[in-house]
Amino acid sequence: MTQDYATLNYHYLQEKESGMGLAEWFGGFCSNLIVKDDGTISTRCRNITKRLNTDYWSTTSDTSHSLYVGSYGRNTATQGFSDLDMIFQLPYSEYVKYNNYVGNGQSALLQSVKKSIEKTYSSTSIRGDGQVILVPFVDGITFEVVPAFINKDDSFTYPDANDGGRWRVTNPKPEISAMKLRNDVTNRNLVQLCRMARAWKRKWDVPIGGLLIDTLAYQFIENWAYRDKSYLYYDYMSRDFFKWMADQDSDKVYWKAPGSGQYVFGKGLFQYKAKRCYNISLEAIEHETATPKREWSAKQRWREIYGTTFPD
Repeated sequence: MTQDYATLNYHYLQEKESGMGLAEWFGGFCSNLIVKDDGTISTRCRNITKRLNTDYWSTTSDTSHSLYVGSYGRNTATQGFSDLDMIFQLPYSEYVKYNNYVGNGQSALLQSVKKSIEKTYSSTSIRGDGQVILVPFVDGITFEVVPAFINKDDSFTYPDANDGGRWRVTNPKPEISAMKLRNDVTNRNLVQLCRMARAWKRKWDVPIGGLLIDTLAYQFIENWAYRDKSYLYYDYMSRDFFKWMADQDSDKVYWKAPGSGQYVFGKGLFQYKAKRCYNISLEAIEHETATPKREWSAKQRWREIYGTTFPD
């Protein structure tokens, strides 16, 4: 990784002198990315969970058998996200029942869970979508409910109704645990980097999925020289992450997810746009370290990378 100790010392002195500037910019940026929720997400999850527990487990618990997964479960979702993934664990007897169907038992299972949820959200346009039940809400957030069966190794078997039906396996728990552990030992910088990369994805329309963003950030930050530092180093974190992303093998087809080791497939080439933003970050840092500092110009470069959620 690039190490410019004169610049590091400059950053340090500026922070000591003013407590403002770069750290404040990135602190504000990260604050803008936090999911703003007044409890609505939790209420919806509890309502769905209670309904399914009532119908499948003969209990009215609004917390048992459900798990946030995806970016929300890994704590890397950002304000404005649209899809919330949750797994609901069904009794094994349901697997036996639908596995013995003549025809597409997976589709029948999804329809059964759909009908259950409709008892609570009768006015919502709920529909099955191959592997999940989609529960859309008027604020733009769609809950993607995955009915699943827990396996002995704590992974989950879930239905895929496409192409005649089959069972698939997913293993989100070790992914969530691995992300949390590395976030804890990196001064919570891993989660912030994942969220910042999502802002970059939106601004630049980068062909990359959320789990691949988290996987690459997880791998990058393990050996990054300043992984336990403060917001004051987020210009360097941006610069070095974009450089690292740009250097990824363009012929590589998949990466291995943190914790689970599951294959995470690419959706397209992200390297070129990462290289573009690496070069823009160099310009931003040059403006920051000029004498006198060109703060407005630096901010404009960061906004060019991350969009309008970066403070102006």
